[in-house]
Amino acid sequence: MGTAIEYVDFPVRIRELEVVRTAWISATTIRLTLGGPGASGFESAIFDEHVKLIYPDVDSGELRLPTPDGDDLDWPRPFPTSREYTIRSYRPDVGEIDIDFVAHAGGLAADWVRAAQPGEPLHVAGPPGGYRVGDDYTHYLLAGDETALPAIARWLEEMPHDRRGWAYIEVPGAASQIELVHPAGIEIVWLFTGDGGTTALAEAVQSTSIPEGADVFVWLAGEAGAIKPLRRWVRDDLGIGKEHSSITGYWKRGLADTHEHLDDDDDED
Repeated sequence: MGTAIEYVDFPVRIRELEVVRTAWISATTIRLTLGGPGASGFESAIFDEHVKLIYPDVDSGELRLPTPDGDDLDWPRPFPTSREYTIRSYRPDVGEIDIDFVAHAGGLAADWVRAAQPGEPLHVAGPPGGYRVGDDYTHYLLAGDETALPAIARWLEEMPHDRRGWAYIEVPGAASQIELVHPAGIEIVWLFTGDGGTTALAEAVQSTSIPEGADVFVWLAGEAGAIKPLRRWVRDDLGIGKEHSSITGYWKRGLADTHEHLDDDDDED
């Protein structure tokens, strides 16, 4: 088997960053680029690591921030208004951080990024680190919806060019696709869901023709309910345990913010 996943821990910092620019990269996704003096010393080494973006409270307009506590942060209660996002890329040579937003109307973060102007401040907490996946598996099976696309895109871009496997990506339609840089041995499958709520992702993933004897790492992320059927398939049908897989609910239908990713155990039967 490939090397079991290993947790990489970073000191958690709170930073005031500045909007450098925004750009639509698909019909439904806006890329926010952050920088400024606050980006100095930022670390980003894990393809699916996340940060919290902190906003003024909706009712009071007060911006309540955590305070440093050693290598961690002490968060005020009740918890500040925040949203959790994946780091799409980090360019330390120019001090720029990219975060991709699925820009559905009516979302606090999506509405904010639509109106964001260069120089506007944004407080960012993290990243806290994440799980590092080994490069010694024979195959990689990646799957997720539009919220998981930044992590999938970054991993495909950064993994060794001789990797083999599959990446299933569920988006509303063809206009939501983005250009992906990926190894030739990774098959990319785009799934179009229209308004969402389909079982296309689970069905497509379970139809994967995995070669006999393949040593597979499985990474699944997206809406918690949509990926739930795949948990038992990974564990029971494929016989792959938690040390060789990552199954994460990035969001839950009906909830504006879960504060933390839902991990392998959080929504089991």
